[in-house]
Amino acid sequence: MKPDVSVVSCPDYAEASVKQALGQALAPFGGLDWVEPGMRIVIKANLVSAMRPERSATTHPALLCALVRMLIQRGAQAIVGDSPGGLYQPWYVERVYSATGMAAVEEVGGLLNRDFSEVDARNPQAKVCRNFRYTAYLDQADAIINFCKLKTHGMMAMSCGAKNMFGAIPGTIKPEYHFRYPDPRDFARMIVDLDEYFAPRLTIVDAVDCMEGNGPTSGTPRHMGALVAGESPHKVDLFCAGLIGLRRDEVPTLEAALERGLIPASAEELAVLGNPGQFAIPDFQRIATGNSHLFKGDGRSLAKRIRGELLQHLLSQRPALKASKCVGCGLCGEICPAKAIEMKGKRPRIDRGQCIRCFCCQEFCPHGAMRVHRTAIARMLDS
Repeated sequence: MKPDVSVVSCPDYAEASVKQALGQALAPFGGLDWVEPGMRIVIKANLVSAMRPERSATTHPALLCALVRMLIQRGAQAIVGDSPGGLYQPWYVERVYSATGMAAVEEVGGLLNRDFSEVDARNPQAKVCRNFRYTAYLDQADAIINFCKLKTHGMMAMSCGAKNMFGAIPGTIKPEYHFRYPDPRDFARMIVDLDEYFAPRLTIVDAVDCMEGNGPTSGTPRHMGALVAGESPHKVDLFCAGLIGLRRDEVPTLEAALERGLIPASAEELAVLGNPGQFAIPDFQRIATGNSHLFKGDGRSLAKRIRGELLQHLLSQRPALKASKCVGCGLCGEICPAKAIEMKGKRPRIDRGQCIRCFCCQEFCPHGAMRVHRTAIARMLDS
């Protein structure tokens, strides 16, 4: 009987370490025995931005190279790709490939995606995202392997397997989806819609060096020394949330997965091969999002709507500027989908009435000047 999740030791990114760890992590799921000669396998990496591998914001190239070698040995063609935040254009994505060390993928015989076309999809089975545009190179895949990075996230609390498939949406369109789904619950349902539509064959988590604190791009690397694998990105996420001290109800994508019966109610119900206690980090610096205080009004009762709006004002996290880190580049205002940020005196000013709390400014600030701020009342409730 297959486990839901496997977790193995991977102490570093040395070639011998990652080769052994990948083999061990995938073995319970039949390894790569399902791969046949001539297949085109897309490895959907996390290449969120032009950041060096040691920043721990992106899937490490050593792991991608090891997987590419394994696929080539089986006669398959391995294509690594992602749509980073920003322009989905050759010059921009090539810059991301260069910074993240992706040249190594081609050196071992793999391919980097250079098809920058887009295609529209209709998904009648979706809960919220029935029409969307995505990166067309995914259509080339006989199978998709979702190779993500374990990180904190301002809006979703955690970036791991499920959130990684949001990279199917072209970079310049991503802010539109934040605007379409400003409620974290609906945004999470949209992500799960994408996961179900693309149905990755495997999900593998780079948890060798994770990102804690102000993730998913401006946090701090934190060594865990683990590789996690599974067939369901949602079960993998439920397991990984426990490793960094997050409850299921603090991660909106897990709540959305639970609504559809894709995960059990707790990580304790997962069949796990490996020793989670060996890798768990109780003091992992998380982003306290307050998602467990999501507002349960049914939208029909006036009293419940008023209560929900009051709770949202009092308890919801919001982006806030750490002035000492701001260089006045203005990128936050450029990417804000709600146009809620205006530069005044080389400092961003957030219109709280316009802000939809999508945390695009926090995610893509290149200097980590935007942070997730929680109200004093929310902090008191969690104390």
